[in-house]
Order: sequence, then C-alpha cells, then structure tokens
Amino acid sequence: MIELKNICFVSDGKQILKDINLIFNNEITVITGPNGAGKSTLAKILMGIIKPTSGSIFYNGQDITDFTITERAKMGFSYAFQQPVKFKGLRVCDILKIANAKKDIALSKYLKNVGLCSKEYMTRELSNDLSGGELKRIEIATVLARGTKVNIFDEPEAGIDLWSFNNLVKTFEDFQNEVNGIFIMISHQEKMIELANKIVLLNGGQVEKVGTKQEVMPLLLNLNKSCKGCGV
Repeated sequence: MIELKNICFVSDGKQILKDINLIFNNEITVITGPNGAGKSTLAKILMGIIKPTSGSIFYNGQDITDFTITERAKMGFSYAFQQPVKFKGLRVCDILKIANAKKDIALSKYLKNVGLCSKEYMTRELSNDLSGGELKRIEIATVLARGTKVNIFDEPEAGIDLWSFNNLVKTFEDFQNEVNGIFIMISHQEKMIELANKIVLLNGGQVEKVGTKQEVMPLLLNLNKSCKGCGV
C-alpha cells in the first residue's frame, strides 16, 4: 500500500499540487483530469523523480518521502515516462536483460506482449531510429520484464496506434493479475479508465473525486467541456 499524506508541490512560486491525500492498494488506479491538473507531477513524486514541497509518502507503513528514485526502484518501483528516454548505443535486448528480475530466457515474450516482433527489434538501438510509439512500447515491455510490485505509467497510450492500444489494455490487465501489485496509470483514455478498479480525478492540483467510472466520468466530462477554449 502507498499512502500520500498532505502532499504539496510548489514550483517557481506556483502551487502545482495542494493537500493530496490518497491511498493506492494492489489494484489498477487511473489518475485523470484536465491538462495542467498536476497528474504527471504526482506520478513523478510517487516515483521519487521529484520531491514534494511538503507532506509524506508511506509504502507499506515505511516513510519513503526522502527516498531517491534509485532507492525506490530497488524496493520494486517501476516507472514509464510520458516521453520515453533514448539510449544511443544500448540495444533493446540489453535493456530487457537489465530489467528482467525474473531472469527469463525468453525475453521475446515481453516484446510480443506490446505488439513488437522480437526478430525485428531485439538488436535495434534505443535511438532516434525508433518512432515515439515504438519507444513507448519498448519502455512498457521493460516494465513488464521487471515484474515489480509498484508500476507507474504516465500516459501509456501516447503515440500508440489503435491496434496496439487495444492489445495493451489486455496486457496491462494480465500483468496486474500476475504480479498482484499497485498499478497506477495517468490517462485520459476511456478504455484505460474502464480497466481501472479506482479512478482519481485531479483538478487544479487537488483531488476532486475518487471513485468508480460511473462516479467520476460525469465530472470529468463537465470539466473537459468547461476547459474548451480556455487554453487549459
């Protein structure tokens, strides 16, 4: 269980997050909301990429507020960026071997799960030669290979074609069932929201609602309508 207590984040004098109190259990949670709501900031705070200005983070009762991203990774946290990082000179097979905590020989299955052919991609470099969608799928495959208990995805659908996206939804569901861990996604996609056991609606850096799709979607739709044309 991850528990956030009174998490606040201020950047350049602007309040990005204010008094966030949330609990994440062994289930799929989707964090959604309009642009600028603080979703990606919250995901980075959960991973330890950035530190909250105030407040506390507990993992299974242990205060990890000051733990670095490396320390959290060693504890079993994984993170997939909205825009995957490129590693020139590092091949797909290399990063999968590094990530593979289970030490599986058949690493190709992780690429297959995200709709990529292992023969075509295993020896390719993680460079500009790959499209954004390809890099995104490889990053997701890397998280699958780690098999960790805490998995955070920032807009996993970004840059993914429709066919692959539909398969990814099933892959995420199977993965969560396999590891029985905490699965957190930042997403606007209705199919991802439908997959969630719990939905967190952020608005203006605060939690507006926590609940099921039926409870949250009407509020989200109203927020999206009110934001059209306002530059948010």
